[in-house]
Amino acid sequence: MPKDSSIKHVLIIGSGPIVIGQACEFDYSGSQASRSLREEGIIVTLINSNPATIMTDPVTADNVYLLPLEKKSIKKILTDHPDIDTVLPTMGGQTALNLAIDCEKAGIWKNFGVRMIGVDIDAIDTAENREKFKALMEKIGVGVCKGATATSFLQGKEIAQEIGFPLIIRASYTLGGAGGAFVEKEEDFEKLLSAGLQASPVHEVLIEQSILGWKEYELEVMRDNIGNMIVICSIENFDPMGVHTGDSITVAPIQTLPDTVYQRMRNYAITMMNSIGNFAGGCNVQFAVSPDNQEIIGIEINPRVSRSSALASKATGYPIAKVAAKLAIGYNLDELPNSITGTTSAYFEPSIDYVIVKIPRWNFDKFKGSDRRLGLSMKAVGEVMGIGRNFQEALQKACQSLEIKRNGLGADGKELRDQAQILYSLANPSWNRLFHVYDAFKLGISFRTIQDLTKIDKWFLKQIEELIHLEGEIEKYEIDTIPLELMDLAKKKGYADRQIAHLLGCLESEVFTKRYEEMGIKRVYKLVDTCAAEFEAQTPYYYSSFGEENESVRSDKKKVVVLGSGPNRVGQGIEFDYSCVHGVLAAKELGYETIMINCNPETVSTDPDVADKLYFEPVFWEHIYEIILHEKPEGVIVQLGGQTALKLAEKLDKYGIKIIGTSFEALDLAEDRGLFSTLLKENNVPYPEFGTIHNTDEALELCKTIGFPLLVRPSYVLGGQGMKIVINEKELEEHVVNVLKDIPNNEILLDHFLEGAIEAEADAICDGENVYIIGIMQHIEPAGIHSGDSYAVLPPYNLGDLVIRQIETYTEKIALALKTVGLINIQFAIKNDKVYVIEANPRASRTVPFICKAYQEPYVNYATKVMLGEKKVTDFEFKPTKKGYAIKEPVFSFHKFPNVNKELGPEMKSTGEAIYFIDDLMDDYFLKIYSERNLYLSR
Repeated sequence: MPKDSSIKHVLIIGSGPIVIGQACEFDYSGSQASRSLREEGIIVTLINSNPATIMTDPVTADNVYLLPLEKKSIKKILTDHPDIDTVLPTMGGQTALNLAIDCEKAGIWKNFGVRMIGVDIDAIDTAENREKFKALMEKIGVGVCKGATATSFLQGKEIAQEIGFPLIIRASYTLGGAGGAFVEKEEDFEKLLSAGLQASPVHEVLIEQSILGWKEYELEVMRDNIGNMIVICSIENFDPMGVHTGDSITVAPIQTLPDTVYQRMRNYAITMMNSIGNFAGGCNVQFAVSPDNQEIIGIEINPRVSRSSALASKATGYPIAKVAAKLAIGYNLDELPNSITGTTSAYFEPSIDYVIVKIPRWNFDKFKGSDRRLGLSMKAVGEVMGIGRNFQEALQKACQSLEIKRNGLGADGKELRDQAQILYSLANPSWNRLFHVYDAFKLGISFRTIQDLTKIDKWFLKQIEELIHLEGEIEKYEIDTIPLELMDLAKKKGYADRQIAHLLGCLESEVFTKRYEEMGIKRVYKLVDTCAAEFEAQTPYYYSSFGEENESVRSDKKKVVVLGSGPNRVGQGIEFDYSCVHGVLAAKELGYETIMINCNPETVSTDPDVADKLYFEPVFWEHIYEIILHEKPEGVIVQLGGQTALKLAEKLDKYGIKIIGTSFEALDLAEDRGLFSTLLKENNVPYPEFGTIHNTDEALELCKTIGFPLLVRPSYVLGGQGMKIVINEKELEEHVVNVLKDIPNNEILLDHFLEGAIEAEADAICDGENVYIIGIMQHIEPAGIHSGDSYAVLPPYNLGDLVIRQIETYTEKIALALKTVGLINIQFAIKNDKVYVIEANPRASRTVPFICKAYQEPYVNYATKVMLGEKKVTDFEFKPTKKGYAIKEPVFSFHKFPNVNKELGPEMKSTGEAIYFIDDLMDDYFLKIYSERNLYLSR
């Protein structure tokens, strides 16, 4: 069936702010769907409240509404655009779906003559309603857990009595497994039942038998209007049932399932999809398989684009959201081309000749006192993906991507050697259990004990055990005597040069010289092509490995590398991906061949359609250096990818690789708290009284001069890591000891904390000679709360002309003193009308996308052209749209950690943000948040 020609104007609903359980994978889906529909000549209007997304950019849709995701906003859009005829709600996760269903119940779609596409409400209801899902599975012969639905406390107790313990509670219509729990003991049941009933928006839970320890699998399936179906990707959870899939290490394709069982599972998935309704698009189906008798149980089905869709798209190269959008407007799979090959049909199952490993990224350190055990409710804030020719290589690359100060899986001297701690960790999964499985083998704990405690499949455990044996072999040699075959084998199993150097007792640079220059063991680059190299790929999407043929052909064009921002975490989120994407687009406009390096499968930057070449690789020195040696770019852009990219500036500078824009010296000077304060002094810029220390003795001496309260700030950190306000010597000593334990040998700045000060910040573009301030924001909360956790108002709401002039003067002075070329963010504290500088970051900041959206100007585009030396600040005609005020609203995920205090301080805790526009300061929304400005201030 060809395109439905009656569809002229589609509304896409986004997913709102980033929260744990719903991250930037929906920015990727929404952006891709919008492009897909516009290719067909369809007008696209989009609503999302998240300013840090690409999907809310003018480049993505015809009309963009940065409004709260609520019925009132939908009515406004439909009134503004009476020609909207359809709504696509499957690209914005659970948030979009819930809003679409609310609008359906309120009769909004019917009243405005809008029909839903890409989704079948009955199918969603069947999938989300635990009782209906269970009844349907029983009807079609798919196994389900024994259980029943409860809508009251009393009903829940009766069901539990009938099933017996252990059991599982699953809350209906929730995000990221919220409200779900395993109940081992009867005495814990009542509390967890109450929590589940409260978490569910319809106050309904499914109570069922526990299948803890069973193996877990996912199939990402695509279905069209006439029932054609293909499995895009099969995914196996490394962690067994009991850990939410979003918190699970996952592997694609499935590694440990006999083909006969896989075919049964595949048939079940197709039967399940056919039975829940006649919808077209992407669908995720989850199964549990008994490790004893291969019994298969259907866990759930999500008939929409999901978190796994982004992973499956990046794993296979098959653009699920793009194809799902085409199916939603009437096309069938056999009518669409495969965009990777350009010659084959979209109606074929991708075939991959490599292994994918996804590892989630957690931030428990930001939620002090949180329960770190993983369970049914998702707790990860982001994820990374490693691509390798074998499981071990992919696993090591994923570990190298995490940015948790590990060089891979082990072989770095950071092993845990406490047997009791290891055994506890194996039985109670947390963020580091993978590393403790390695440590257990290293310590000599038996294979059987490890398997009994973790229930991880023996095949995966053997793969890790094999690495321990290989390390034992390597340790027999020194750098001069290691055989070529052994070095080659270590590299093929994903070992970084740093790991090999640790095992051989030498330097990383010596390993690189030995294997790269003397032995000729160099990375080759392979294409992600959806068809295991059976057809030629048109999309340049690469991963590295070791072998013979290099499929990445270097062109003669002038080229630039953009370093991505790695996994999302608290302090560094989607806003840096936004900057990276716009940096790539700006460099393309100037005729550069753009090369993107990133390892985050959720992002728009890792869409193969964005840069001229995508290397899906860890943002880790060794990988970057070999890509640079291969591609020979003009230089590397580091100031768009947050701290991830910035941390590599020193190495790039040391190796003589050009950093595009602000120099390494300036970047380093701004990061070094002591040197930066000296620069302020030389330029007559006020700053709080300060001093730098390296140990507790120095701290206790210095505090006598500066006086309490003190703000303790380590150098070279992101998101306020390790920052704290202390009010006496005991607190000061304790905190300095903790900081130096986490970040040894770091220089720490002690500032006199300006209590009760107002905080503000400015972002600017500088070309080394001229400065243009793109925005000045005033925080609603007082100084002492991290800027990422503060409500920020653009333009300032009650700073006088005198204060504004000081901010402008100091911004210009600092930008020029640092010889900034590109973007800079400066933070200020204001007390008694005097402006003090707190810090400066000569890079893209968290607030840049917010300002771009509020003022409707492409500032990252301008800044990139300045960085590349192709434009001066004076070449641009700045025309910001200034009407009323824009408020940056921080969004927290504290509901995932019920035992954690919601207090705020100098260390950032928010996971995302929304934008809210007001016409004047008497707006009820502003008055409410202003009245609560001191509510959560802590130390």
